[in-house]
Amino acid sequence: MDGKIRCDWCGSDPLYQHYHDTEWGIPLYEDRKIFEFLILETFQAGLSWITILRKRENFRKAFDNFDYKKIALYNQDKIEELLQNEGIVRNRLKIQATVNNAQAFMKVQEEFGSFSNYIWKFTGGKPIVNCPKTLKDIPATTPLSDTISKDLKKRGFKFVGSTVVYAHMQATGMVNDHLESCSFRFNTNL
Repeated sequence: MDGKIRCDWCGSDPLYQHYHDTEWGIPLYEDRKIFEFLILETFQAGLSWITILRKRENFRKAFDNFDYKKIALYNQDKIEELLQNEGIVRNRLKIQATVNNAQAFMKVQEEFGSFSNYIWKFTGGKPIVNCPKTLKDIPATTPLSDTISKDLKKRGFKFVGSTVVYAHMQATGMVNDHLESCSFRFNTNL
């Protein structure tokens, strides 16, 4: 034990703690990393986040290091290959959604110059810092995640319901939902 007080959700699992300490809630502005989390959040829908974290390296290998330009070109043979990969979540709809989302992601880049420009416009380019005292104070969705979800769907994205979008906002630092008791990460200037 390192003596740090963390958000309750990461428990004592070293992988979860590392993710909490080094990634969750830290603002991301680089398109490939934003896309990586979009893929991971899509596959997480209906599963626990620790399941996805444990398979993250397998996803990285299976999906060409999250290179959306390559993923956008995946054909049916590649989809079938991915469905045989025991190292990832083998869900046909989620795999097809990933290919579709890579294509939609690039269309957004064309329109806005980068996906980062597009997604961060919803928060004025800065993280929203909440002040949750307990896990019960952290919502699964917000009116803003509803708005972003609707806009993404309008642009052709799949598996981007409001809950997935809010989790993506947390993961990419658009929202800082570290508990007040998580003093080394709460309300930090990242």
